[in-house]
Amino acid sequence: MLVAAKSLLNWPVVIGILLIALFGMTTIAHAASPFPDETKQGSIGLQGTITASAPTKGATITTPSSGATFSTVPITVNGTCPTSTLVKLFDNNVFVGSVFCATGSYSLQISLFSGQNDLIARVYDALDQAGPDSNLVTVTFNDAQFAQFGTRPALSSVYAQRGSPPGQELTWPILLNGGVGPYAISVDWGDGSPSEVFTRDIGGTFTIKHTYKTPGIYRVIIKATDKNGSTAFLQLVGQATGAGQSNNGKDGGNNSIVRTQILWWPAIAMFPLIILSFFVGRRQELFALRKQLEKSRDKEQG
Repeated sequence: MLVAAKSLLNWPVVIGILLIALFGMTTIAHAASPFPDETKQGSIGLQGTITASAPTKGATITTPSSGATFSTVPITVNGTCPTSTLVKLFDNNVFVGSVFCATGSYSLQISLFSGQNDLIARVYDALDQAGPDSNLVTVTFNDAQFAQFGTRPALSSVYAQRGSPPGQELTWPILLNGGVGPYAISVDWGDGSPSEVFTRDIGGTFTIKHTYKTPGIYRVIIKATDKNGSTAFLQLVGQATGAGQSNNGKDGGNNSIVRTQILWWPAIAMFPLIILSFFVGRRQELFALRKQLEKSRDKEQG
């Protein structure tokens, strides 16, 4: 029995057992809901950057027309655009709003600066590559409140669009300047939920937060009204990416899917080695038993 036990520890058997333990294990893949299933048996995950040309066709501004004069804000800017691009509008080279182009045309509400406003629309693809500038439209804003109070509030952001998976909180930094505090702020997230309303005593950067329940692209409209009744507008693009789940508004979480798979091909590939290890171990066992019998016989004859 001792010899048989020792024979089980010969190196071919040990190697076979270790290889089976190494390759016959299960694999656990955590796949976030916004991405496709990449947990195929025996697959290898790769990540890379796909390059593409920047948009060659730009947006246009159809309304308003150059030379128009306005006395109230916001105004609505309309135009055409390549589908599936992000349209950003610039006023006197300052970003003043964005909208997603889904159908080949867009409509965007913006505030204006007092006096002359040079409007240009610019499209961006999914890689944030800019297309050609639109036609230049110059309009004038005769701001009676500016003449009376000397300043008007303005809203801006370094992000034209921002997103997060459904059920996860989206945060967005917004800059408020000009005007006279305190300010009344309202945020319409575009998903049918009640507008968020709050006040600020002074200008500066503040953060708005929201949790979308279902995937989609949403129009976010932010308004700021100062003590004198002057109002600023900022339209942005909010995104809820992937399938996710709302959990009835509770515990948004990561919404990750855990998949456990058994990789059978390593065990199949190791099967010949297992058979070889068995026969080699059996042969070594017989050899050890024969040596033991010879020693016992020599002792008896001695």
